Amino acid sequence: MMATLNEGDEVIIPTPYWVSYADIVKIAGGVPVLVECAEAISFRITADQLERAITPRTRWVMINSPGNPTGAAYAADDYRPLLDVLLRYTGVWLLVDDIYEHILYDGRSFVTPVALEPELRNRTLTVNGVSKAYAMTGWRIGFAAGPSDLIKAMAVVQSQSTSCPSSVSQAAAVEALSGPRAGMDERQKVFEDRRNFVVGALNAIDGISCRLPEGAFYAFANCSGLIGRKTLEDDVIETDSSLAVYLLMAANVAVIPGSAFGAPGYFRISYVASMEHLKAAMSRIKSACDRLTV
Repeated sequence: MMATLNEGDEVIIPTPYWVSYADIVKIAGGVPVLVECAEAISFRITADQLERAITPRTRWVMINSPGNPTGAAYAADDYRPLLDVLLRYTGVWLLVDDIYEHILYDGRSFVTPVALEPELRNRTLTVNGVSKAYAMTGWRIGFAAGPSDLIKAMAVVQSQSTSCPSSVSQAAAVEALSGPRAGMDERQKVFEDRRNFVVGALNAIDGISCRLPEGAFYAFANCSGLIGRKTLEDDVIETDSSLAVYLLMAANVAVIPGSAFGAPGYFRISYVASMEHLKAAMSRIKSACDRLTV
């Protein structure tokens, strides 16, 4: 964003979105254009929504698939109408965040836009990293592929900010990317089992409903049915944020309110923890929610 945005340039961001996206745009002088992608459309932006959001100031469209916080993933059929729109707007670039590429469920295959539409290669930046798929969060390695002029401009910015990633981290990332995937496939099956448990447990709680995510490792639960209920102390649960505080204090479980991701009325819970911990967490959440009164 720092290498490409002028003051007032617009960046289209489907919501719910990862919390940093909008602020990254703002700190570079851009204007985030948030497009609400409701649960009814599987938290994915449609071609009509995209076309309505594009203006003469639009510089980028950002898509994260599979996504944080919803776990929503774009299949080839979901991407195709969006790419057709972008083909018509030659001044608009696409940034696709593929960080959860290897965490997909139910036999889904990963797709990325440039593989589907090579004509967009010259104005697409594909972003990835080793933090999620390879459980290497602390190594702080991300990478991007795009047109050489863009990469050179990005390198100018990075060379005056972070300088470079450490040589040890780079070597570890190469080993991860070139090494065997057997452990990753096994872990993916474990995540899928945890996803099924957590989503099932959430849907069994009165006032909560949860869509089954296609990828990543988060459940994004609709908690609007709990808004307005009261605690035993007669405090009203007024928002998703107050619900998150309540669950932290009453159940000792941390969830992230959906409003942080541009989607009030929801909360995100991660299921990377052990099944033992997840069972305890879901039991505590249910008990705390059952104590709320209408």
